[in-house]
Amino acid sequence: MTIIRTPEPSDVTGDAAQLYADDLEAMGYVPSHTRVMATNAPAVRAFEDLIRASIRTMDLRRYELVTLAAAEAIGSRACRLAHGRRTLKVFDEEQLIRIARDFHDAGLSEAEVAMMEFAQKLSRDSSSMTDADSLRLRELGFSDDEIVDIALAAAARNFFSRALHALAVPVDLPPDLSEALRDALVDGV
Repeated sequence: MTIIRTPEPSDVTGDAAQLYADDLEAMGYVPSHTRVMATNAPAVRAFEDLIRASIRTMDLRRYELVTLAAAEAIGSRACRLAHGRRTLKVFDEEQLIRIARDFHDAGLSEAEVAMMEFAQKLSRDSSSMTDADSLRLRELGFSDDEIVDIALAAAARNFFSRALHALAVPVDLPPDLSEALRDALVDGV
């Protein structure tokens, strides 16, 4: 449980109030990560801008796959659940469960699997990465811009998830996710 004190939705003001309102509209509640991070609402907005700039060559499907892979690699249950929910916009639940359990055996393209492997390696041990990691993506058809954006998206997930870990932000279980999907997203994470 975090020691960061956060206001209730009825008491929040300023830009933080808009962050709360956005989540209330989208999800029906304000998750713990929004409450804590809204303490520095300008940083949240800057992070959102960073994400938009980092994924200029990616569609939602690719971005969410990179995010799920990075979040798994760093043990971020909060981000796996939050982005698992968002990923339902581009995958049906059955395939998302397969992706969450083992993306290597989930009907993804070779390029998507390689992209997720890249995101996981960046998240687990980026100092061990070499040109060979990027060349693998290039061999599968990714442009230089796309390779950079994959790296930036995975690194950005590390930034946010690690801040949540450092602040001991509680993990929220999105109420609209099935138990099977929730379990798949967090088992082993």
